[in-house]
Amino acid sequence: MLNRRTALLSGLAMPALLRTASAQSDGPIRIGMTQPLTGAVAASGNYVANGAKIAVEVLNRAGGVMGRPLELILEDNKSNPREAVAAAEKLVLRDRVPVLIGAWSSTFTLSIMPKLLEYRVPMVVETSSAERITTSGNPWVFRIAPTSAMEAEAFPGLLGKFDPPIRRIDFLSVNNDFGRGATEKFSAALGGAGIAIGRSETMTPEATDLSAQLTALKQSDGDTVFLTTGVEQQTLMLRQAVEQRLGKRIVTTGGSFPDALLANPLPPGNASFHILFYAPWFPERAPYPQIAETYTAEWNRKGWEFAGLTEGFRGYDAVLTVAEAIRLAGRPEGEAIREALWRVDIHGVNGDIRFVKEGPAGRESGQNRPNVSIIRLAEGRTSLL
Repeated sequence: MLNRRTALLSGLAMPALLRTASAQSDGPIRIGMTQPLTGAVAASGNYVANGAKIAVEVLNRAGGVMGRPLELILEDNKSNPREAVAAAEKLVLRDRVPVLIGAWSSTFTLSIMPKLLEYRVPMVVETSSAERITTSGNPWVFRIAPTSAMEAEAFPGLLGKFDPPIRRIDFLSVNNDFGRGATEKFSAALGGAGIAIGRSETMTPEATDLSAQLTALKQSDGDTVFLTTGVEQQTLMLRQAVEQRLGKRIVTTGGSFPDALLANPLPPGNASFHILFYAPWFPERAPYPQIAETYTAEWNRKGWEFAGLTEGFRGYDAVLTVAEAIRLAGRPEGEAIREALWRVDIHGVNGDIRFVKEGPAGRESGQNRPNVSIIRLAEGRTSLL
């Protein structure tokens, strides 16, 4: 006799069971989310999760969706791709969520994607930037974050803001899909803009001693290092670069911000530059200031780290996106939500949220086109370039 889990995994009864469980319930509408709450990139994952939590609170105070409250079911992927798959399966099979949000790292998201096809559950991707997430032919994926290519393609238009000019760039990237993809796309975009491309160094996600990479970069004749990794390694690298007298401009990619350097800044004379998608120090400069100010005020009311707003908005906008799709679908069921996501057209903290098609014809994923800005950080103070 098949047990319940075996029956679900057989792929026969599972879709109908999930639809029935969702459609018949008159309780809270569940939204599943997996983030790295522990492990190498836990700071960023918790920021995103916190943003999602306050979005649920804001929406529920306004009456929820279809007169029902939203409930966020959050699972830790432990900064590990295998754990990300296990978290997604738990959310779908045990918690019966009709839609997912996740999973911060491109590596974690790519690991989950086959399960979206298997269980026919859509996922709003809030952070991951690897291009193949939306070009591999998975019609259950809808990404609100920019790809590395989008980020890189926007950067040449900002080159004039740097003084002295950027002439030659090197790369230091985490050795996973996120880091390798950023190096590839920024090399292509900036090389095409006439910038010379130098060294490319990598590090593991867990590395805490970056002396070998910094020594290699110091020997290069590049003037700027593009750094791609989570907020924890960003902070480490920036501090170790000062200790080793790297003497080069550092630009971080991917929308993470080394918030620890606000309270405990680098020594005077050291500045860093950060590509962000929301600059919470300047909510009035956001595409929709009222939405940005509401999000920022709710976050501050919780007493959370201010700089976490730079990543927390991803979770906030993801929940707004999912809630609107459920409203348009008229029921919390996976296939209906997937179809409704193509009709989402709302304002978020980062601007307009609507999806264009990417990937093979008939199996397209959804991709939003967010905004990009650059923040200069020096002596614990920020400015918008």
